[in-house]
Amino acid sequence: MSVKKSVLETKTDRELEEYIKEGNRFVPEANILAYEILKSRGREFTELETQRIMFLVSEKNKVKEIIIHPNHKKAANVIYLSAGLGFINVILSPETLNNSFGIIIAIFTLGIIIGIGYLVSKGNDWIKYVLLVLMIFGLIGIPFIIMNIVNNPIVGIVNIIQTALQIYAIVLLFKVPKTN
Repeated sequence: MSVKKSVLETKTDRELEEYIKEGNRFVPEANILAYEILKSRGREFTELETQRIMFLVSEKNKVKEIIIHPNHKKAANVIYLSAGLGFINVILSPETLNNSFGIIIAIFTLGIIIGIGYLVSKGNDWIKYVLLVLMIFGLIGIPFIIMNIVNNPIVGIVNIIQTALQIYAIVLLFKVPKTN
């Protein structure tokens, strides 16, 4: 979120004081600008007040920082690769594209995989459990993968590769150390 200094300059001193109060809801950039505007208007700050405002800003910035473990990035890329292989499978399976129900299921499934990849890339730790549960349900479909190998070997092999990639993504996610 961007803060315009010109907008803050139109505010009264009393309104600007709200920006530097402890526990305010304003972004750190707005806190600093309000502090600077008040100083330029002649407001004298004690050393203690200045330290409190700077501490407030630094604490807000710490909250904004989300450290994403490299395994999250790797796992997200692996999941995106799995989604890409899923798209190739849809193209290679003409029976999927023959009816609207098959198309809707394919789009829904690919959307879920891409959504999981996105959440993993943002460092959400809880998504690994969702992916694990979905993988367990997906393992029920192994007989269908075997049938695919017999009926359409390319699609079956791509399904096996997708499963292996998703298992690898789960392993990567469970190797991410817990944060305090």
